[in-house]
Amino acid sequence: MVDKGMYQCLVGRLIYLSHIRLDIAFVLSLVSQFIYNPRDVHLQATRRIFQYLKGTPRGILFKRNGNATFNIYTDIILEDLKIKLDGSIKLYYDTKSTINIAHNLIQHDRTKHIVVDKHFAKETCFQKKCNVNLQKPIQDAADSKISCSLLNVEDGINDEACELVSGVELSLGEEDDNIRAYLFKAVKNNNGTGLLLLSDIFGFEDSFNRDFAYRVACNGYNILVPDLFRGNPWTKDQPNLYEQWIARQNPERIAKDITRWTKWLVDEFMAAGISKKLGIIGFCFGGGQVLKVLAQDQGACFGTGISFYGTRMDTLAASDIKAPVLFILGDNDPRCGVSEIENVQKKIGRGSKVVIFPGRGHGFAHRPGSPEEDVDAEQAYVIMRDWLCDHLVV
Repeated sequence: MVDKGMYQCLVGRLIYLSHIRLDIAFVLSLVSQFIYNPRDVHLQATRRIFQYLKGTPRGILFKRNGNATFNIYTDIILEDLKIKLDGSIKLYYDTKSTINIAHNLIQHDRTKHIVVDKHFAKETCFQKKCNVNLQKPIQDAADSKISCSLLNVEDGINDEACELVSGVELSLGEEDDNIRAYLFKAVKNNNGTGLLLLSDIFGFEDSFNRDFAYRVACNGYNILVPDLFRGNPWTKDQPNLYEQWIARQNPERIAKDITRWTKWLVDEFMAAGISKKLGIIGFCFGGGQVLKVLAQDQGACFGTGISFYGTRMDTLAASDIKAPVLFILGDNDPRCGVSEIENVQKKIGRGSKVVIFPGRGHGFAHRPGSPEEDVDAEQAYVIMRDWLCDHLVV
């Protein structure tokens, strides 16, 4: 059994190093796909990367008398060759996220690695030294595997489409009014869509919640996981105090915090023209909050919602929801009744859907506890992934 924390630490250090060692970027994008569920073969591959780095401390070097040739053209060389450049240099990319980074003034990534590169790209575009244009990718007709960021995901698609993901912790406000969140962004094949993931009672730092968010980001999304409980999530070591704990979670304060982070997502992705609509996902407690958020939103920001076995639902809010909702639950869940969810789905209408997994209890999709639950969790994920793609991407 691989220590997931150790594996994540190793991959994280490699990601840090990849900004100056571009030669490991591709293989790193492969091992990072399994950061939420590593196996021995993945750990061995990661160790081989470290062995490679140890053997090549100065990077890739070419012999002076080697046969390799490199052709580099600059404006000075082109001028000597009597080749005239009219206007700015044209750059072609097959991902809109690259263009968005160059054009968008609102994005404010707080990672020290890419700030310089991003601002350099923006300044260069604003000075009209280059134009960034979209080049549509050419798809091989024989290749049936297409990532969700480009087209609808087929049932047979696996996580081979998963790309390198960056993560950064964010905060809004100061002192007593400070709220935190964690943002996962697909580095490659980013489809520009923003998602809000509302955690279960174990909070935004819980590994199951973050691992799920990481996996969603792998499919091209930008997913924000806010701290709903202001640093005081539920812990399993106090089972007899749950009602007292939940009573201390002020519903108005939680709603206010969600609204603040929703506004941040709007400013970051919608106002900048990157995303037409946002999506919202919730587990358990967060799944119940999905209805409240969508009812308050009235279709202004969110294009769809997904509720996994939501608890403490305000069923009266269903009639105010203006976006389709996907409900995923098990029929053996005492905290989330099937009949109640089906009634809520009928009130919402708008193409909403209920998916029921026979024999499954609470939390099976993001906290599977057996090989059988693993299978259903995977199926639930694919259903969710296709739903997001159909309602937000395609």
